[in-house]
Amino acid sequence: MSANDVTILDYGSGNLRSAQRALEHVGATVTISSDYEHAIEARALVLPGVGAFAACMEGIRKVRGDAIVDRRLAGGRQVLGICVGMQVLFDRGVEHGVECEGLGEWPGVVEPLEAPVLPHMGWNTVSAATGSRILAGLEGERFYFVHSYGVTRWELTDHDPTRRPPLVSWAHHGVDFVAAVENGPLVATQFHPEKSGDAGLALLENWVGTLR
Repeated sequence: MSANDVTILDYGSGNLRSAQRALEHVGATVTISSDYEHAIEARALVLPGVGAFAACMEGIRKVRGDAIVDRRLAGGRQVLGICVGMQVLFDRGVEHGVECEGLGEWPGVVEPLEAPVLPHMGWNTVSAATGSRILAGLEGERFYFVHSYGVTRWELTDHDPTRRPPLVSWAHHGVDFVAAVENGPLVATQFHPEKSGDAGLALLENWVGTLR
């Protein structure tokens, strides 16, 4: 297994091939798999997500993705969540008045954005957290978003003072919302880097660079 080996977890969500192509473009060796042991042992894991929060959680649980993410993070192994793959890392999501439990890696609720136009679809800038590794050199760049729900309050306030606190980057559409999080081995973006042109490829290259 090389430092650039990446597995995309296949739990029935769409958009796997475009993520695979983008990661391969920046030098990763990519496998798409739903195998439990393979996903546990992979050098790095991508958790994609397209569609509804509850539907994604149902698919994740069917392939034991909740246990996969837990075990990987307990062992300090990298996970990258994309779009709904970021949203499910929070405690819960609320869509159409229905509440669904998430993976609970971070406290917080995914809920409808208060914006004049939904979905938030298209290009938007991201306010990068100071010290961000995935957004290094990409300050002021635009990334591609497709979503109507998001996290508007970062609720993780207590952390081990011996560890680096999570880095939270924000974007704005009607309200400020979490656009990316870097929390040790767990990294996630609300936007789609694989659909974000050169800026998205540069972000993925930055992330792959952290695996070495």
